[in-house]
Amino acid sequence: MAAAMELRCWGGDWGLPSVHTDSLIVLAYATFSGAKLTASPIDWTWKTLTATVPELVCGDSAVTEPSQILNFLRKQRFNADYELTARQGADTMAYIALLEEKLLPALLHTFWVDAENYANLTRPWFASRSPFPLNFLVPSCLAKIALSRILLTKGESPLHRITEVEGKIYSDAKECLNLLSYRLGTENYFFGNSPTSLDAFVFGFVAPLHKASLPSSPLQSHLRQLDNLTCFCDNILAVYFSSSHPYG
Repeated sequence: MAAAMELRCWGGDWGLPSVHTDSLIVLAYATFSGAKLTASPIDWTWKTLTATVPELVCGDSAVTEPSQILNFLRKQRFNADYELTARQGADTMAYIALLEEKLLPALLHTFWVDAENYANLTRPWFASRSPFPLNFLVPSCLAKIALSRILLTKGESPLHRITEVEGKIYSDAKECLNLLSYRLGTENYFFGNSPTSLDAFVFGFVAPLHKASLPSSPLQSHLRQLDNLTCFCDNILAVYFSSSHPYG
C-alpha cells in the first residue's frame, strides 16, 4: 500500500484553497493528476516561522519547491503531462520560466512591497494566521524575503533600490499576462481538454491576483481586462475545488 501523502501549506481564503502561490501550484497539480494528498495548513502553528512551504511529506521523504514536488508525484505515477508532445513539453518549460522571471516579481511587489496592500491585506492576513508572538515576526520576515527575491531577479546589484526597478517589474508582468491570455485564447486549458502542469503554474500565479481584495493594484486592474484568464481561474476553482469536488 502506498504511503499517505501530506502537503504542508498555507491555508485558504478569498475563495482559494491556499493564498500562497507555490502551495496553489501543488494543490492544483495534485487534483489534475489524481494524487490523493492531505492538505495540512501551517496556519496558527510555530511552523509559520520555521517551515518551508509547500512541503510534501510521504513516508520518510520530504520534498519542497513546486517543481521538485511535481517530479516526486510523477515518479509515483501521478502525471498530468503524459499526453503532451515533446514540443508541448518544451513550451511548458518556457512558459513556467516566463512566469517566474516576468510575473513573479510583480506579484511579490504587489502583495509584500506596495505599502497600502501590505498594511491593509497582506500583513494582517499572515499575522492573523500566526500564533503569538510570531504574529509580530512572520509578516516582516516574509516581506524581507520577497524584497530580496525581487532585487535578485530584477536588480543588477544589491545596491539597487526597489523604486528603480518598479516600472520595469510591472511592464514585464503586464506583457507576461498578455502573452498568457493570447496563448490560452478561447480554450479552457493551455493544451487540449485536460489541465497539465502549465495550467497548475498559471493558476497558482494568477488566481491570488484575481481573487484578493487589493486596495491598490494596477496589475489586478490589467488582469481584469483579460477575461479569458480570470475565467480560466474561475473554471479550475469550480471544477476542481468546489464543495462537490473536494481536493486532497
